[in-house]
Amino acid sequence: MTFITMSKRELDRYHIIAKLIRKEINTVKAAELLNLGIRQIKRLKPAVKLLGPKALVHKGRGKQSNHRLPSPEREQIISLISHKYPDFGPALACEKLQELHHINRDVKTIRQIMIDERLWKPKVKKQSEHRSWRQRRSCFGEMQQFDGSYEYWFEDRAPKCCLLASIDDATGRITHAQFGQNEGVIEVFGFWQGYLQRLGKPRSIYLDKFSTYKMNPGVAADNHELKTQFERALSELRIEPITAHSPQAKGRIERLFGTLQDRLVKELRLADISTIEQANLFLENKFLPDFNQRFAIVPVQPANLHQRLTDKERGQLSAIFSRQDTRIVQNDFTISLNNQWYQLTPDQSVTVCKQDRISVEEHLDGMVKLRLRGRYLNYKTIPKRIPKKEYPWVLAAVANP
Repeated sequence: MTFITMSKRELDRYHIIAKLIRKEINTVKAAELLNLGIRQIKRLKPAVKLLGPKALVHKGRGKQSNHRLPSPEREQIISLISHKYPDFGPALACEKLQELHHINRDVKTIRQIMIDERLWKPKVKKQSEHRSWRQRRSCFGEMQQFDGSYEYWFEDRAPKCCLLASIDDATGRITHAQFGQNEGVIEVFGFWQGYLQRLGKPRSIYLDKFSTYKMNPGVAADNHELKTQFERALSELRIEPITAHSPQAKGRIERLFGTLQDRLVKELRLADISTIEQANLFLENKFLPDFNQRFAIVPVQPANLHQRLTDKERGQLSAIFSRQDTRIVQNDFTISLNNQWYQLTPDQSVTVCKQDRISVEEHLDGMVKLRLRGRYLNYKTIPKRIPKKEYPWVLAAVANP
């Protein structure tokens, strides 16, 4: 007994052609039911009479395709992926085969080989809760999605660190990326200072409610004027901060990190990079240009909404991106910051009195500056606070800035 494997479509065709042969329906009705031409029905009818169901089975079934890869090339691909790229996905493996081994095959071909050889297993998408789609912004620079991702970016070659990245909402282009130790104020300020000097000011920044970017609601409830260091800096630069209520809301940057945690980790491994300094150079010179060329899209509108820094803003940038706090001038004209005492000197560009509230700026380069009514004050560091005593004089302005 011979068994014939037939698809549902072939089985349906056989039932209709059999009814035609038994004269239960005519040729026109059979063509209508099978959505085929009358001439094709007339060809199928005698074939089924002669060969039975086998006439409807594709002749190439069970045979190797004429377009199948030559066995030596297929074995080479399997060997390379098994030994050099065992944890790569099909797209990245295909790129590396083309780039490093000059094997130019379609990613679908590589994907099927990896599935057949159990080198890669397709992910089953989980059904998620319904979320409405948000249209991209129209122009480059209209909105940047920004976040940080802690990961073992160098695998076992170095400790876990943080990648800060921004992606343009209109184009999907990674506008800036930088490795750092953490997602704290200093690292974030350094990131955005470099961004603004290179690209200018975006219209808005979309970020999460991490404490670096958004004041804790319980704290902010007591003082509505209270802002984080980052909110204060954006306010001075007139950049709108937009805070997301969930990770899914800023899905573009979240999906980017999912891609980078796969693709970038492997690229760093292939380049034998294990330090933050090397990785930042690799990002700037190789990875980001190549990534953006592959995946960035053309915006709906051609305008670039980044606004170049004015000369005044450029000169104030280090002050804007500094950690700022307020201190009270003591009776002996000293202030303290982080267990370090500072003595104000008599020669100042503005009058300083006891109990004045002074702004203290901690710059990214470690420099500390004291500011009162828009003027910087002269001071000297002292190992410990000077014993209290009354000064008969009041610091007064002696020179214009």
